[in-house]
Amino acid sequence: MSSSSPLLPKQDAREAALFFVVSALCFLAALAGLCARSAYAAADKWTDRVTGEITVRVRGDDAAAARAAMIVSSVPGMQEAHALSREQAEDLLKPWLGAGGVPADLPLPHLIAAEAAPGASGVADSVAKALKAADIDATVDDHVVFSADVARATDSAGLVALAAVALLGATAIAVIAFATHSALLARRDIVEVLHLTGARDGFISSLFERRFMMLGVEAGTSGALLAFAAAAFILFVVKQSDQKIWLLPQLSLSLADGLILGLTPLVAGIAAMLAARVTVLRSLSEML
Repeated sequence: MSSSSPLLPKQDAREAALFFVVSALCFLAALAGLCARSAYAAADKWTDRVTGEITVRVRGDDAAAARAAMIVSSVPGMQEAHALSREQAEDLLKPWLGAGGVPADLPLPHLIAAEAAPGASGVADSVAKALKAADIDATVDDHVVFSADVARATDSAGLVALAAVALLGATAIAVIAFATHSALLARRDIVEVLHLTGARDGFISSLFERRFMMLGVEAGTSGALLAFAAAAFILFVVKQSDQKIWLLPQLSLSLADGLILGLTPLVAGIAAMLAARVTVLRSLSEML
């Protein structure tokens, strides 16, 4: 970490520890930001897929299921409805029961997959009433209810991740401010000489601002690269698995992820520069 001014020593052993701490904080902040973005993206993708979908579970024989499918398809606002075969129902259970499938003697309810027309509302209630009027024992599941729960849970998780990013950023600023104050006290003689020769507080502050801004940029770059490596490793591990992980945030290293990683060094440098400026100016007012 080189200095842009000969008035400050080029190397400081204490800055190596500061670099490590800021780099670790930037790594955690960038990773938290990636996870927050991925959580929001996964929830939006899932809710878009299930919006308008309705599942009907029919208890009875094949004839009752076929009759229920006809009734469901005739409900106003319904776009499509069809009964699922036992093989299709078993495919839906594979993520939980494994590839072995369902035992042949285990009874499964007849399932009807339906999709409401875009913009239609209250279709699930109309389906339930129509089936009840036809004396068919069935349960109607509206996926909108589940998607709303998922959206609320994802929003909460996203807020927690954003709060973690803010907390990590505030911690990094506090650490840099403390390190700047320590560096200023260690070079008190230089500061006093500069002040006596007529140097303004802004000039003295700029020496430390440039020093710690470069430290913040370098530490932020290191943290962003570590976050990129961690995200790439997680993505590689997920790609190796044949099992689908539903409703979990999956890192994709998309353009938005690249923007988060690219902004990390910039934000770290600006935060370090501002923290140094405020700390130096305040310390100068107390020292001189």
